[in-house]
Amino acid sequence: MRPVDLELLAVPGRPAAAGDLILVALSRPDLAGNSYRSSLRRIGPDGADTPWTHGERDSAPAVSPDGRWVAFLRGTGKSGPLSRPQLHVMPVSGGEARRVTELPLGVDAPVWAPDSRRIAFTARVPEPGRYGTPPPGEDDAPEAAEEAPRRITRYDYRVDDVGFLRDRPKRLFVVDTAEPATDPAPLTEGEADVSDPAWTPGGESVLVVAPRDWDRTETLHTDLYAVPAGGGAPVLAVRTRGTASHPAVAADGTILYYGLEFEGLSEVARNTGLWAAAPGGEPRRLTDTETVDCAPVGEPVPYEDGVLVVVRNRGAAELRSVPREGDRVELSGLKLLAGERAAVRSFAVDGDTIVLVQAGPADAGEVVVLSGGEASRLTDFSAPLRDSGIRSAEELTATAPDGYPVHGWLVLPEGEGPHPVLLVIHGGPFAPYEWSLFDEAQVYASAGYAVVLANPRGSASYGERHGRAVVGALGTVDADDLLALLDAVLERSDVDSGRVGVMGGSYGGFMTGWLASHHGERFRAAWSERAVNAWDSFSGSSDIGWFFTENYVGADPEEQRRRSPLTYAADIRIPFAVAHSEQDWRCPLEQAQRMFVALKKNGTETEFLLFPGEGHELTRSGKPRHRLQRFEAVLDWWRRYLPVS
Repeated sequence: MRPVDLELLAVPGRPAAAGDLILVALSRPDLAGNSYRSSLRRIGPDGADTPWTHGERDSAPAVSPDGRWVAFLRGTGKSGPLSRPQLHVMPVSGGEARRVTELPLGVDAPVWAPDSRRIAFTARVPEPGRYGTPPPGEDDAPEAAEEAPRRITRYDYRVDDVGFLRDRPKRLFVVDTAEPATDPAPLTEGEADVSDPAWTPGGESVLVVAPRDWDRTETLHTDLYAVPAGGGAPVLAVRTRGTASHPAVAADGTILYYGLEFEGLSEVARNTGLWAAAPGGEPRRLTDTETVDCAPVGEPVPYEDGVLVVVRNRGAAELRSVPREGDRVELSGLKLLAGERAAVRSFAVDGDTIVLVQAGPADAGEVVVLSGGEASRLTDFSAPLRDSGIRSAEELTATAPDGYPVHGWLVLPEGEGPHPVLLVIHGGPFAPYEWSLFDEAQVYASAGYAVVLANPRGSASYGERHGRAVVGALGTVDADDLLALLDAVLERSDVDSGRVGVMGGSYGGFMTGWLASHHGERFRAAWSERAVNAWDSFSGSSDIGWFFTENYVGADPEEQRRRSPLTYAADIRIPFAVAHSEQDWRCPLEQAQRMFVALKKNGTETEFLLFPGEGHELTRSGKPRHRLQRFEAVLDWWRRYLPVS
C-alpha cells in the first residue's frame, strides 16, 4: 500500500436492514477534493452492490419500523447550513430524497419512533452571533474573528475536533416527517449536552444521556433522562454508577446501556460494561468488570435469549450475546457470534438476521450477514486495496522481564531481508491494536520496513488489570513490554537488529520520547507526533488535562516532571522528529513546541512538522491531502535515517 492508496480505503458505516433491504454508507478519502465522499449503497443478498443515493456526503441510514421509509443524513460541499449533515427522508421503493431540516450546525444520526412518522435526533444549537448566525436584532453574522469574547467559568468548555461547547449545547429534537416544522424547537434547554436518543416502546418519551444533575457543575458522570416527546421537563430515568451511553429500551421497558463504574470525578482505564435497569430502578451490571470490555459501537440489541454487544478481546472486537438475566458474567460465559480474530465495527438486527460490518487484517470493513447460524460475507469493498498490495500480519508473543506475557503483531515487507525495523506505538494508552487492517503499518511495510505492533500493559482488550497496570507508572512496565516484543522480533534472521526506529502518536508519542531518552541506544532515530511531552503544562492546556493527568500520573508536580519525556530531552541523542497539528486540543501545540526547542538547544538533530488547521485525529480523519503529506514526510524521514537496503 502506497501513500496515494489512501483513496482506496473504502470504509462502510453502520448498516440498516429491513427484509431484503440492506443499506450501508460507504466513505472514501478524495484527494482531489481534499475531503471525504460517502454515499448509501444497497447490498443485495447475492452481494450485489448498487448505489442507493448519489449525494456527496450521505450517511447514517435508518429504516422506519414499518419498512416504508429511509432516513439519512446528507451534507454538501457548499457553504452554509446545507454543507452540514441535514436530515433527509425517502421511500424504500426509491424516489427523490426530501430534506427535513436546515439547522445551522447540522444534525446527528436519526432515530425512528415506533409510529414510523417521528424522528428523534440531537443537534448543536449555536448562541446567536456565533458560528455563522446573526446576533439578536441583526441580519448578518459576524466573521469568526469578530465574534464577542467567550466568558469561560468551567474546565469542560471545549473538546478536540469538536470545538467550544458551552456556546453551542447539543439538544434533543423530534420532528414529524409528514409535517416537518420550518424551524423546529429543541425539547431540551440549558447548557447540558444530550446524546444517544432512544425511544420508549410506546413512543411517548425519548431517553437521552446527559451529565449528572443536568450539568450544573463539572462532572464526568452521566445519567439517563426521559424527555417527553411532546414537550416537558426531563425526568431522571437511571442514575448510573458512573456513566451511560447508547441506551436501548427492551419491549418490557428494561433499559439497557453501556457504562463505566467509578466514584469521584473519574477514573481511567476502566472496562465498559453492559447494564440493565427498570425506569427509576437501581442499575445492575450484566457483564464482568475484569474480563468484559464492551465497545459502544451502537446500542445493545435484545436478540433471542440474550443481548448483543461488541466486546474487545485480545485485539479482536467480537460480537457476543450477554444473558439477559446475567449478573457480572465473565467473558467465557458470553456466546461468540462473530469477530474472532477480526473487528466488528457495527451491527443491526432484523428479525432473526444480524447484519454487521466487520474488518479484518486484509480489509477496512465488509458487510457480513449472520442467519441460521451461518455467516455470509456480501461485499468486497477492499479488493482494490488488496490489489495494491497488502502485507499479512503475523501474531507475536513475548515475555517481559517480570514474566508477564506480551502480545502483538509483525507486518513484514516483501523479500528475504534482513529488513530495517519500526516499532510503532499506539495511542491511548487504553486502546488496542486490532485484528484489522492498519493503513500505517501497510504503508511502512510496503516501503520496506518490518513493522512491530504491540499491546503493552496499559492497552485495552486484555482485562482491566492489564489496562490499569500503568496508572501511576507510565514508562515502567509498558516500556518493558514494548522492548520485550521488539527483542523477540530482533532475534529473527529476516530483520536487521542494527537498524531500528521508534515512532508513535499521542501516548505513542509520549512513549517514543520516553524510549528515545531512556533507551536511545536501541534506536537509530525517532518520530514523535501529537505527543504528551510535559504533564505539568498538559494538565492546564489539554481539553482533558484537568482530570486525565491526575488519574494517570498524580497531582504532585515533581512526579509529573519525572514522568515527562521533556525532562529528559538532554538525554536524547538520536535524530528526533516532532510532528503536530496546529489545532490539536487533546495534546496541545505547546507540547510539541517545548520538546522541539529543548532538543534544538541540546544540539539534537531535530525537525518540527506542523500541520495547519488539523486536530488530534489527523492520521485517522484529517484532510486527505494532509494525511498523504504526512505519509510522505514519515517515509522521507526514515529513508534518511533508516534507509532500506
